Amino acid sequence: MEQDLITAIWPQVVLPVIRITFFITIGLFIANFIESLNWTHRLATLARPLIRIGRLSVITGASFSVAFFSGVSANTMLAEAFDKGQMSKKELILANLFNSLPRFFLHLPTIFFLTAPLIKMGALLYVGLTFSAAILQTILVVLAGRMLLPVSDGACEVPSPQKAKIGWKTAFTKSIKRLKKRIGKILKFMIPVYLLFFLFNRYGLFTQIEEFIANKAWFLSWLNPQSLGIVILHVTAEFSAGLAAASVLLAENSLTYKEVILALLVGNILSTPIRAIRHQLPYYTGIYSPQLAVQLVGISQAARAFCVILVAVIYYYLA
Repeated sequence: MEQDLITAIWPQVVLPVIRITFFITIGLFIANFIESLNWTHRLATLARPLIRIGRLSVITGASFSVAFFSGVSANTMLAEAFDKGQMSKKELILANLFNSLPRFFLHLPTIFFLTAPLIKMGALLYVGLTFSAAILQTILVVLAGRMLLPVSDGACEVPSPQKAKIGWKTAFTKSIKRLKKRIGKILKFMIPVYLLFFLFNRYGLFTQIEEFIANKAWFLSWLNPQSLGIVILHVTAEFSAGLAAASVLLAENSLTYKEVILALLVGNILSTPIRAIRHQLPYYTGIYSPQLAVQLVGISQAARAFCVILVAVIYYYLA
């Protein structure tokens, strides 16, 4: 048993930590490099109307733009700004939520080309509804920023484009120096958290949680009983398993497209928080402090679930 545990540590802990550390290192370097070259204002152009309405800072706008290409780089940019006092905690939380739309686009090709062959036209509905939830969250974040952030926060001082230009070599050296200071702190928190979650997974904690949700799903009595199989597979296995079940039930005319879409949305709502805790939280603790990482992941999942539930309720009554 102990031998199996030791053998499993290399592929399930050491290699993933090396991979995540590599991506965090690249992300942190990119964030530092962008700031060193004073490119923050330029990158914020894409989100300028939204950050102006939401009283968000230029750094939030730059992070939003970077998140279309790298979620790790976007998060490290926010963490750096927060650590330097360039961003309040309120704005950090809102900025993290604001980046949900770019995150959606990062995963959009995978989601669409996985759903399309299995549920055909239902893929457009499912992707459209989850996209609507991401748009809704973005709108709510902008409105929350408008109400919660004072004008001074939205106009917080960031490196100005009028500053003296810094050469690429100088920016590179500066970024490497700052990276060395930060990477030790990142590993100090990330490795123990990743090891702890490996043990949780190894001894079945997450499986028990998933099975509890699947077995105690009395609140899903409004769903067609046959569609519960899709939800259970979505929660206990993975998204593709739920899709495969949906494909079979559609082919047999056992379920309508509406019933399948609702089952997939419910599975999405129930399964994503567990997977976020399992996969997202360990790498967040490498970027933010452990306490802040828990808060950001928790708030992000709650906001996302609220938006998906709202979209699903509207679809249930209007479709």
